[in-house]
Amino acid sequence: MKKFVIYGFLVILTAGAIILVLNKNNGNDDEIKLITTEKGAIAEIALAVGTIEPENEIKVKSTFPGIVSDIYFKIGDRVEKNKPLFNISPNPTPLEYAETRRNMELAEVILKQARREQERTTSLFESEMISKSDMEVSNALYNEASLRYKIAGEKFELLEKGRIKLSGKNINSIVKAPISGVILTQDVYKGDPVVPLTNFQPGTELCSMADMKQMRFKGTVDEIDVGKLDPGMIADIQVGALPAAKVKGRLERISPKARKDGNSTLFDIEIEILEISGKPLRAGYSATANVKIRESKDTLIIPERLVIIEGDKRYVEVKEGEKISRREIETGLSDSINIEVLKGLKEGEKIVERPPREIQ
Repeated sequence: MKKFVIYGFLVILTAGAIILVLNKNNGNDDEIKLITTEKGAIAEIALAVGTIEPENEIKVKSTFPGIVSDIYFKIGDRVEKNKPLFNISPNPTPLEYAETRRNMELAEVILKQARREQERTTSLFESEMISKSDMEVSNALYNEASLRYKIAGEKFELLEKGRIKLSGKNINSIVKAPISGVILTQDVYKGDPVVPLTNFQPGTELCSMADMKQMRFKGTVDEIDVGKLDPGMIADIQVGALPAAKVKGRLERISPKARKDGNSTLFDIEIEILEISGKPLRAGYSATANVKIRESKDTLIIPERLVIIEGDKRYVEVKEGEKISRREIETGLSDSINIEVLKGLKEGEKIVERPPREIQ
C-alpha cells in the first residue's frame, strides 16, 4: 500500500514539473519587445577587403656587379633622393681581371703602333711625298687607337677600383636612393654578391623604399557589388591595427577583369586615401573599406531583422493600443543591419520584436 502511495506522489510531482515547463515556454512566447520607429541616415555600401599600401614602392637595384661592402641605412629610416644606400665593391673573377688587363695592354700596343705610323706619315706629308687624304687616314687610325686605349683603361680602372671620372663626372659603384622615402625592406647584407640590372637580366633586389605620405587602399570587391561602383565614390576605411583611426578615401580605380579566389569572383580596386586621423599608417596593414553606393538622410529606418518577407512583399508587426496587427511596408536602402522604410510606417509607431524561437 505504501509503495502505491509513493508511486502516486512521484507521478503527481512529474506532471506538475511538466506543466510548469509548458507554462514557462508559453510565457516566453508572450514576451515581446516594442521598437519605436525613428528617422536617421542609412547608406548602401559595398565591402572591400584588402591592405594599406604605398602608392609607389621602388625596388632598388644596382647596375654594377660585385660584393656589398657598405650599407648606409637601417630599415625604417627616411632617406632623401640621391643619398647613398650601398657601396658595391668590384669582385671580378680571375679570368675577367686577366682579360680586361690584357685588352688594355693590347690597346696600348696598337696605340703605339698607330703613333709611329702617324709620325712617319706626317714626315712624308711634310716632304710632299703623300697626299693630304693619306695623312687624314693616318690621323683617323691614330685617334681611333687612342680612343680604344682610353676605353680599355677606363674598364680596367672601374673593374679594379670601382670608380672612375669620365668627362668631369664621377662614376662609381655607390647605389643611391632613386626617390625620397622610407626604407621598407632590406634584401642584401654585407658580403652578399650582387648581380647587375641589364637588358637581359632583372638584377638583385637590394632594398625597397616608398614615399609613405602617398598611401592607398588596395583590395578586392565581390562581383555582386562591382557593377554598382564608380570612380569618385567616397569610402570609410577601417584599419584592423588602428581601430580608433578614421580614414577617408575616394575610389580611384576598378579592375576591368575579374580574378578567381576559390569559388569567389573578385575585382581588384584601389582607393586613394584623403584624410587620416590618429596614428600614421604603415605599409601592409589589413583593412576593410565601406564604399558608399547610395545614401539617404533623415529617412525612416528600422532594424532589418524585424521585416517579414513573404514572396515579393514585406511586412512588420505593429502594436496599436492592445492590438497587434501585420502591416505591409515598402523598403529602400539596406546596410544589412537597418533598412529604410519608404511607405507603410510613420515616425514614432511601435513595431513588435518577438523573442527568438527555442530549438527543441
